[in-house]
Amino acid sequence: MSAPVIVLPGYLAGDGSTLALRAYLTRCGHRVAGWQQGRNRGDVRRLVPRIIDEVTRRYEAGGQRVHLVGWSLGGVIARETAREIPNAVAQVITMGSPVIGGPKYTVVARAPRRSGMSLDEIERAFAKRNEVPIKVPVTALYSKRDGIVAWQACIDPNPDNDVEHLEFNVTHVEFPWNATVLKQIAARIDAVAADGRR
Repeated sequence: MSAPVIVLPGYLAGDGSTLALRAYLTRCGHRVAGWQQGRNRGDVRRLVPRIIDEVTRRYEAGGQRVHLVGWSLGGVIARETAREIPNAVAQVITMGSPVIGGPKYTVVARAPRRSGMSLDEIERAFAKRNEVPIKVPVTALYSKRDGIVAWQACIDPNPDNDVEHLEFNVTHVEFPWNATVLKQIAARIDAVAADGRR
């Protein structure tokens, strides 16, 4: 079954970084788009409303809930979008996404600190958001070989969320290119679409 999919890139990456993943999902028969926001500069509060608008537009135009696939910070944005508009989102699939602590448990933690942002405040904001359940299925892909994001930060902290965690033996940059990962993402989209939650 063909499903609408939007793929969101990680921090400082753009649509070019998810080209292989999007091409694979397109070959699987899905209607796949990049996020079309240029480089992901990490401003989640500014980006989430834009993705909400795009998901809502696609949902209203086609009548099918949109599947969101997010790599790293893109997964955080996908989760926040689904949290806000679950009626328009079929599911969220994250790859190496720091859902606990935001940048605090990543190798790029120095960047917000240099900008005068408090990592502890960001972590508290993430914790507060995570108290609100996400009302769509979530599949969280993580790797203990990640090297960029601590794998523990990829584990969903809210027991009320419908989350399945899947471990892969890949580095952070391999997620949207690895054949096993791509097949699993396609399988999850097929399963949720076939289940009628679309």
